[in-house]
Amino acid sequence: MEPNVRFWITERQSFVQRFLQWMELLDPTNLVLSIEKIEKSRQLLLTNQDASRHDVEDQRIQEAWKRSLSTVHPDSSKLIPVPFRPSAFLPFTAPMVFLSLLSVKNLKSMILPQVSFYTYTTAFNIINGNASYNRQPYESILLGTGVIASSTFFGLLPRFLQLRFSLNNILTRKALPVVFLTQVSAVNVIASRSFEPSRGIEVMDKEGNVIGYSRKAGTKAVKDTATSRAVLFGTSAFIPEVFSYFFKRTQFFQQYPWSLWTLKLSCTILVMGLMVPVSFSIFPQTGRCLESFSGA
Repeated sequence: MEPNVRFWITERQSFVQRFLQWMELLDPTNLVLSIEKIEKSRQLLLTNQDASRHDVEDQRIQEAWKRSLSTVHPDSSKLIPVPFRPSAFLPFTAPMVFLSLLSVKNLKSMILPQVSFYTYTTAFNIINGNASYNRQPYESILLGTGVIASSTFFGLLPRFLQLRFSLNNILTRKALPVVFLTQVSAVNVIASRSFEPSRGIEVMDKEGNVIGYSRKAGTKAVKDTATSRAVLFGTSAFIPEVFSYFFKRTQFFQQYPWSLWTLKLSCTILVMGLMVPVSFSIFPQTGRCLESFSGA
């Protein structure tokens, strides 16, 4: 059985345990691991079928699990490209979220941040999504292109409405972009992983044997991921806006108006730094499916 799949099946964890686990897997040093080190770690796990994450006496086993879980896709057993590993998610998306929520005087200056953000998140969702069903490369490319275009359009819509109709109300000027970012991020997951509910994903027994494909399991996997992304980006966009609103009323801001950018960027990075492991931990990596399979 694929070691990563075996880990998530056997290691039934609580939310706190999953959070602590993701704090390790999101370590930026996982981005610079050599292929040789990853292969050695994988070989160690393959030759020690009974190796547990709780083997505290063997530091090599703990390090091997960390390297394997943070760099290898559990369905395909292939290396995840470095920019799309879980530990790369925060460094890439935090600046994009910050730029996407800046107030602008023209729509053109918002196109690049929106395109960059949704291009990355769409690619991240497709690459890290379930890969147990059959799909052709061109299908992923066509699907990704359509999702990026539609997500960018809806991401730019609140800015267009503000500029077109001169919406200066504080509620619409600040809340509207946050609401759209939250909703579009969730829909982006649903759209970019739409093959999973339609074609079904592999379902295994406790021993790791594939017993069939389930559309219900695919739907649940996509729904859970979309929910976690909405929580992640909604919270990460809302809290900096609240802090900025009150900061503008201080005397310090009146003397140093440029400090607002620093505060907002720092707040975005700090909030996302906490919310990324929280959102990844909300739901377990594997779940139970009560669907029956005939002829399995």
